[in-house]
Amino acid sequence: MKTQDLTIKELTEAVGSGITPRMVRHYHTLGLLPQPSRSASNYRLYSQKDVQQLKQIVALKQQGFQLSHIQQLIQNKSETEAEPTLMVQLQQQYQTIVQQLARLRQTAAALEGVLGRDRDCQMVQAEALAQLRRLEAETQSGLGELEQLWQHLDSETTSHPEAFEESLQRLLPDLSDRSEIEVDLLSKLVLACGDVSLIQFVRRSRDAIVAARDALKAGCTIIGDIFPVVSALDQTRLAHLNCSVETLIADAHINSADEAEKAFWNHKQWEDRLERLPEHCILVIGYAPSVLMSACTLIEQRKIRPALVIGMPIGFSHAPAAKRRLMKTEVPYLTIAGTLGGGLLAAVSLNALVESLIEKPDCHCYLSSP
Repeated sequence: MKTQDLTIKELTEAVGSGITPRMVRHYHTLGLLPQPSRSASNYRLYSQKDVQQLKQIVALKQQGFQLSHIQQLIQNKSETEAEPTLMVQLQQQYQTIVQQLARLRQTAAALEGVLGRDRDCQMVQAEALAQLRRLEAETQSGLGELEQLWQHLDSETTSHPEAFEESLQRLLPDLSDRSEIEVDLLSKLVLACGDVSLIQFVRRSRDAIVAARDALKAGCTIIGDIFPVVSALDQTRLAHLNCSVETLIADAHINSADEAEKAFWNHKQWEDRLERLPEHCILVIGYAPSVLMSACTLIEQRKIRPALVIGMPIGFSHAPAAKRRLMKTEVPYLTIAGTLGGGLLAAVSLNALVESLIEKPDCHCYLSSP
């Protein structure tokens, strides 16, 4: 039975994602989509195969691939071998994007240098803005004036301690829809790494904060993946809550993501120990992606049931995959999407939750947050 053909309007409606007939015609011109058959009235006609191919184009485009690369990906029928030319082009695109990010980071740093001034620096801030307006940037003397401007701004930093909260108020995005506890958590993560953009990558389940508070109130066990994570935890406050702290990969010589990953793969005792996690513990992973991946497997198999997983391992392929998998499990989680993370951020996350529980034990603001 022949499936019903679609018009170009019906094609775009089936695909969605903001695709328009004009974009479809453009993809025909580029060769991304094959030229369609025509009706007797010369209307373009599309099949379900065209719908699937257009959805594939949209998905790849949303992931950041350029149209020229999408064309090669679609045309390359090999599923086992990457085309060397395409890999070189993708590497070049990556380097270009990294350079763009570096330039944007430089722009952000310049804005932070002006906006991030606290009350004691406001007079200098006003002078800096006035000088920036007068700056003759195209002249050599103008460049010298710019250097003097930053020196003048920097000189003020020796007269008083930095007021972090004031700076954050000017630099943080609008967090009015977040609970007081979550804002505190996000602020501490930013202060731990010095990058405000980190907020855009923090992910949590809806029940993460309530699960953390309930577990901590019950005196749960805290499990860190390696010693550097455990050593960064607030042992004093955890002891006040009667929470014990353990290290999963209990080898004091393991101090990096690479060492943690190899140790977990090469010594089954650590995987066996993961399978014996205490019920309703909090698992804090800051280094080894394979620990998080194995934990997700055990959770899916219902062999372990932690109260909360703080999954922030670092890595360029396994870590993002492990975090995506964590976000699909049924357990409460707190993570940072992509390659970002690390032991310090993982520990800071737990410490922030512990501190907020002790200082505001009766706060329920988080129950109504998204």
